[in-house]
Amino acid sequence: MGVPFRVVFWADNDARAKVAAQAAFARIAELDRMLSDWNPDSELMRLCRTAGSGQAQTASPDLWFVLGQARAFWRRSGGAFDPTIGPLVRLWRKARKTKSLPTAAEVTAAQARTGCEHVVFQRHGVLLKRKGMLLDLGGIAKGYAADEALSTLRQHGITRALVDGSGDIAIGHPPPNADGWIVDSNGTSHSLCNVGIATSGDTYQFVEIGGVRYSHIVDPSTGLGLTTRRVVTVVAKDAMTADSLATALSVLDLSKGRLLIRATAGATASIKQDR
Repeated sequence: MGVPFRVVFWADNDARAKVAAQAAFARIAELDRMLSDWNPDSELMRLCRTAGSGQAQTASPDLWFVLGQARAFWRRSGGAFDPTIGPLVRLWRKARKTKSLPTAAEVTAAQARTGCEHVVFQRHGVLLKRKGMLLDLGGIAKGYAADEALSTLRQHGITRALVDGSGDIAIGHPPPNADGWIVDSNGTSHSLCNVGIATSGDTYQFVEIGGVRYSHIVDPSTGLGLTTRRVVTVVAKDAMTADSLATALSVLDLSKGRLLIRATAGATASIKQDR
């Protein structure tokens, strides 16, 4: 994941607060060791190194669950959310650094190593069928980690809490004498409790190449950064759902994005787009 997390909560005594905070951050660190594509020694990256070997690898319960949810979002979004997009993301990171577009051949070669249909679940093992596949859980892992940290706080008796994973936020009961937590997102304030909220867009992360502004968010269908200037904020039942939906809605056209939100119980979305 490679991003900072922030935990805010109310506790009835300092000792409980210290223990709960340590447990929440320990849970986040544990998940980072499993789900990060930035850490070459993470469980996720160890799985990727077996791609094309024909051997299924045993997955921890957390990795198994998140991959299963990622595959479900891939299906629901028609491929706009794609956890196998790693080869394209790596290619686009290089393009952003060098400010030079990848060649058509490079994009085609990277796309040939993607496809969630090539991820096979076998009991509690996972098989990556194509050599060179790279999983990228950047559109779901932060939300899941925020949810898990909030759950950890609750296990320690702390329910009035908020966990912010760099914009992917899990929200519990409100602070004392308040109806909700005030969360600012893209210039709008929200009063929220017992939900997740996530924002996705290119307000700060973009690059201009050849006079064209490209987002850091990669469109799986083109292999390039998005050129539509759009900021999406999603409120959903939990941060993992909000995180995944925000990623998908950044890629989908507006009509398909609205259909996806309507089909997701308890989810709402705000989409701001510059034409």
